[in-house]
Amino acid sequence: MPVTAQQVEFLPLAIYTFIAVALIFALLAAAYYLGSGKDSPDKGIPYESGIVPSGSARHASQVPFYLIAIFFIVFDVEGAFIYTWATAWDLLGIQGMIHITIFIVVLLLGLVWLWIKGGLDWGPTAMKKQVEAKVKVE
Repeated sequence: MPVTAQQVEFLPLAIYTFIAVALIFALLAAAYYLGSGKDSPDKGIPYESGIVPSGSARHASQVPFYLIAIFFIVFDVEGAFIYTWATAWDLLGIQGMIHITIFIVVLLLGLVWLWIKGGLDWGPTAMKKQVEAKVKVE
């Protein structure tokens, strides 16, 4: 059976896949045979570092921190879109300029809305505002 050009193109991919799978199995086998495999009562406690846990590991996390992270990802993706537009702006013409302008304006309006709603306020300033609002209610 003759080898086609398409099969020849997939040969490096097949070799790479074989090497990757073989390396994974070799590392797993090395970890299995070289590991201690000993079980001790200390491994059953929540912290294996030898420090006896004190208190509960559950604590309230600050939700605004995660919101800021999500906002960063959204606006980081915006930067990626603008960068790809900038690399081809001369090919896109006036229609590309109009589309990216609308895109930026919509995102800026979203940022302004977020700012007005207080989504960017967190930390000591936000806590101070919450205390002041609570005092006004009482």
